[in-house]
Amino acid sequence: MESSRSLEHVLSMQGGEDDASYVKNCYGPAAALALSKPMLTSAINSIKLTEGYSSHLKIADLGCAIGDNTFSTVDTVVEVLQQKLAVIDGGTEPETEFEVFFSDLPSNDFNTLFRSLDEKVNGSSRKYFAAGVPGSFYKRLFPKGALHVVVTMTALQWLSQIPERVMEKGSKSWNKGRVWIEGAEKEVVEAYAEQSDKDLVEFLKCRKEEIVVGGVLFMLMGGRPSGSENQIGDPDSSLKHPFTTLMDQAWQDLVDEGLIEEEKRDSFNIPVYFRTTEEIATAIDRCGGFKIEKMENLKVADHMNGKQEELMKDPDSYGRDRANYAQAGLKPTVQAYLGPDLTRKLFKRYAIRAAADKEILNKNCFYHMIAVSAIRV
Repeated sequence: MESSRSLEHVLSMQGGEDDASYVKNCYGPAAALALSKPMLTSAINSIKLTEGYSSHLKIADLGCAIGDNTFSTVDTVVEVLQQKLAVIDGGTEPETEFEVFFSDLPSNDFNTLFRSLDEKVNGSSRKYFAAGVPGSFYKRLFPKGALHVVVTMTALQWLSQIPERVMEKGSKSWNKGRVWIEGAEKEVVEAYAEQSDKDLVEFLKCRKEEIVVGGVLFMLMGGRPSGSENQIGDPDSSLKHPFTTLMDQAWQDLVDEGLIEEEKRDSFNIPVYFRTTEEIATAIDRCGGFKIEKMENLKVADHMNGKQEELMKDPDSYGRDRANYAQAGLKPTVQAYLGPDLTRKLFKRYAIRAAADKEILNKNCFYHMIAVSAIRV
């Protein structure tokens, strides 16, 4: 799973609509989307549309995943454009047609996505025509100058691959004892940072080709505060983040119980890197072709903050909820590596650990997301 090709075929949010699905556990991204909506609206309003504007505007949502978050983002873009066009047309209803491309890796659950879309528009006037585009957003996906608006929401923190140096057993960058980079040796973090920079530049180069001059690129991605060496902004949040303490403990349980070897655990790495605003600005500057209109670090509160007393009454339920949240983002990737049986055991131990740790339960948790609006110049 270390190669980009193999990762493309397994990396996805958990499909379907059961308790561990992304559809049922996307409240974190939903909160980030809500915080970034004013900035997204402002970005769409910055598009220069005059008389003689195109009668066919094209929008792409890259890393679309599934669920209501996907549709709410696209609805916002289309509604703002419609309002803008109505002003240009003197208050009359615009005749412009909108085409929306929902794009994600081939492993994404496009069946659930488009079934939900069909249910959403059934019986109502369709605001846009929709199409699916499978493929990695680290590669070209559309013809030159084809798109007017590109959005990517809570997806760019996922890397194209695990850095090759991290997979070299015995090297300083071998991530022994953990499955993510929070608290890892500096050589591991540096390898991830290099991969992150390479990926973001490749993403921007592709979008530079695909977006028309004057078009908008809006990015919302997992981030970290400027100057922070840690991926998570504060210790309490680090304890509760789904990729950190509980995840490492659950994998260690499998090792301790003799279900997997240590090397099996150490060879699995979560392909996520949280950037700073400086890292993003540097990549945009090096790529060229875009002017940053605005960039902001958003602090997003965990949806369970303030519910400690309620959750303490039923810690087992809390444990299951936390395990479901982790599975929503990781289960397909873990299952491709461990198989179904060990994957079930891993997340069962994750739930048990979460239910038993009263210290974690009483911590308030915050996530950092970075929103960027840029104009193609």
